[in-house]
Amino acid sequence: MQAKKVGNKVKRVCVVSVARSDYGLYRPLLRLLEDSKDFDLQLIAAAMHLASDFGDTLDEILEDGFEIAARVEMTPETDTPQAIARSMGRGTAGFADAFARLEPDFLVVLGDRYEMHAAAVAAVPFLIPTIHIAGGAVTTGVIDDAFRHAMTKLASIHFVETENHASRVIQMGEEPWRVTVVGALGLDSLATARLLTPDRFQDRFGIPLTPDQPPLLATFHPVTREFMQTRDHMQAFLGAIEESGLPVVFTYPNADTGSQIIIEMIEAYVASRPGAWVVPHLGTQGYFSLMAMAAAMVGNSSSGLVEATSFKLPVVNVGRRQDGRLAPPNVITTGSAKEDILQGIREAVSTGFRAGLASLVNPYGDGRAMERMVSILRQTDPKDPRLIAKSFHDLPPCEP
Repeated sequence: MQAKKVGNKVKRVCVVSVARSDYGLYRPLLRLLEDSKDFDLQLIAAAMHLASDFGDTLDEILEDGFEIAARVEMTPETDTPQAIARSMGRGTAGFADAFARLEPDFLVVLGDRYEMHAAAVAAVPFLIPTIHIAGGAVTTGVIDDAFRHAMTKLASIHFVETENHASRVIQMGEEPWRVTVVGALGLDSLATARLLTPDRFQDRFGIPLTPDQPPLLATFHPVTREFMQTRDHMQAFLGAIEESGLPVVFTYPNADTGSQIIIEMIEAYVASRPGAWVVPHLGTQGYFSLMAMAAAMVGNSSSGLVEATSFKLPVVNVGRRQDGRLAPPNVITTGSAKEDILQGIREAVSTGFRAGLASLVNPYGDGRAMERMVSILRQTDPKDPRLIAKSFHDLPPCEP
């Protein structure tokens, strides 16, 4: 990729993508940065993108026409806590090598993954201003919550999804001028997605979708603060789906502690039951298309609370993984027991529940987040000393 030379205004913007989940959100922003004369996009593909076990998602990036500026191998060989911690160290070293070569003006990281945290840590000695997307959320059931808040303190600029998230970031001592409410970036991807028809979906994935019996969309990740209970969680989850009698399409979890147990149990379930399928990686188009056609979504993915709302899709949010995150009215939150999940599924697929979502408005934004982000990046001088030398913004003292 040739850098765009426009006087001295070109800014090298390094974007880190570690998995299918963030790449699907990033795609419109990446395109906007690439097409702008003001920026030189440097895309780093890391972690799960480089692991064949998670669907060869690097191919999707290349098929979209983006050049990879650097690759950082860091996916753990196993899903134990020790392996995860060691992978963070490898990632920090790999990102350091990439930053030394690329010399970016800005680093962009998204969300709360430990792989993203490794990139944010590596940027600190280089004095690279870090842009953090989607800080201020709360998900107390997973260790990602700690990484998200840590990245807030490492970052210079914050693009948050809601006013509540902005307030939390400021409570953490971040100066208000650094914080902008832009909405959820995933809604920008939704606005540009071309959904597949049922026939096209079947041609691509081999899964028949019929209007008279649409499937459940099941996406279940480990609850990393309860990882010792992963097998029990999955037994209850699969038991509820089986007892519902509905067809189901599973996707793979992220690379977290307990993910291999989930993958093995999904594969065994699908192998022994008709009307059950698994696709490791649906891609953004496939995932959104299935959201548009599914009877309901069941699991514990943040996409059930954010993007699914725009489809007015009923969602059964299982367990504690998303505890603390804003849940719109299409979301039914249940415990982890089979009976609780089954009751949630039955409520979600009822005619009355879906009819009640007709006027639902997504509280996570309007699909114009990337425009707001790029506007601020254009106005921001990466050499502004205030970006790196952060002051702590003290709130007024509490009344005794």
